[in-house]
Amino acid sequence: MGELILLRHGETEWSRTGRHTGRTDVALTERGEEQAKALAPLIAARDIALAVASPAQRARRTAELAGLTGVEIDDRLWEWDYGAYEGRTTPAIREERPGWYLWADGVPEGETVDQVGARADAVIERVRPYLTEGDVALVAHGHVLRVLTARYLGLPAADGRLFRLDTGTISALGAEHERPVISSWNVPAR
Repeated sequence: MGELILLRHGETEWSRTGRHTGRTDVALTERGEEQAKALAPLIAARDIALAVASPAQRARRTAELAGLTGVEIDDRLWEWDYGAYEGRTTPAIREERPGWYLWADGVPEGETVDQVGARADAVIERVRPYLTEGDVALVAHGHVLRVLTARYLGLPAADGRLFRLDTGTISALGAEHERPVISSWNVPAR
């Protein structure tokens, strides 16, 4: 049985500065491109049966630089739609909403955590059959991959809050005794 290989895209200017980047299509920084290239040896060591990426250029470019080929695009891997909080930082939001916490308080005019969870469930179901052939690489964004991890483990979508995920990292979800587990998490390429 293969593993789900999760690649969070490399750094962008918005991720570097802590801005919520949902549907705004920002490019990788130079450092982000270096992070993505550094993932290539880790990907080359894997037997990838299927590679799927978010449509965002930051995810597609990370997949390309990491050496993935034949990458399929899945709109359900877009990052959380932050609605009115798109492009804003947590400290700026907390000036208006003291104590605001994405995972508990959500966003106005955007998606709920359970809507993100439903998208993650659909991605898991789509790729599960390919795990009998090898690993499945998913290239996407911090929050959606955290939610996807929670759902893979059978946890509520909001438990994605438990899994910090940095840019330009690789993680693996597998199984032990036919039960879902985290095989490795938030591993930088260097």
